[in-house]
Amino acid sequence: MSSQIIYLDGQYVEEGEAKISVFDHGVLYGDGVFEGIRAYNGRIFRCEDHIDRLYAAAKAIMLEIPLTKEEMTEVLLETCRRNDLRDGYIRLVVTRGKGDLGLSPKTCPKATVFCIAGNITMYPEEMYTKGMPIITSVQRRNKATIVDPQIKSLNYLNNILAKMEANRAGVPEALMLNHDGIVAECTGDNIFIVKDGVIYTPPIHIGILDGITRRTVIELAAKLGFALVEKEFTLFNVYNADECFLTGTAAEAIPVSMVDGRVIGTGNAGEVTKTLLAAFKAYANEQGTDIF
Repeated sequence: MSSQIIYLDGQYVEEGEAKISVFDHGVLYGDGVFEGIRAYNGRIFRCEDHIDRLYAAAKAIMLEIPLTKEEMTEVLLETCRRNDLRDGYIRLVVTRGKGDLGLSPKTCPKATVFCIAGNITMYPEEMYTKGMPIITSVQRRNKATIVDPQIKSLNYLNNILAKMEANRAGVPEALMLNHDGIVAECTGDNIFIVKDGVIYTPPIHIGILDGITRRTVIELAAKLGFALVEKEFTLFNVYNADECFLTGTAAEAIPVSMVDGRVIGTGNAGEVTKTLLAAFKAYANEQGTDIF
């Protein structure tokens, strides 16, 4: 099996040669930002949106990226080309860079940039028709006044602790509430519910990631004529929804069959979910920035 080619600070190297310093503040403190991006049918999906979000997150933490957006786009494309990737997953990471053992970013003169392009592990296909069970985590989603979830930072402990609860419960995902008990998002996916023909999803300001797949589904729902409202709601609304589904780069749009032991709707993928998933797949395979 051939080794992956990784972009690392201006060079394309074999996987075994892709090494960063143990003094890199991304390793020491989770100081950095990243993007998870999909390639479909020889194209990078919503490439510009992902690049814009990366640079916005970097600006929020005052991290200077040593590449222009155009240069970073070429890094994505070339990493895919060198791995002959037409369908798969791309991880783009910018760390604060090498410094000393102190917290201060001032000791890090230059950011570290690396890009990985490879395969992706999807949820089992049957979950897209039967749905998947999830639980609600006791771990509250970070407040925007602490670490804003709009910053897709390298520090994912908040999400990981909730994912550990899901693992212990034997389910794929955990739903997270904010500190007021309002439904926020899952550990790696945004959430939507459907009630009486109307689609609801939490607004960004309550403390969630502004998901690229979430944005796409909102746009597709409008084109398909669905009523969609960004509105706060609680677990009561989730338990009593006609449908529930999650969106994310890896998940795309996947139905939820049960939450905390409560069956959602029929216990299978609902018609709205199936319609949006089909629309998303069609759109993702037709749109994007050409790799080759």
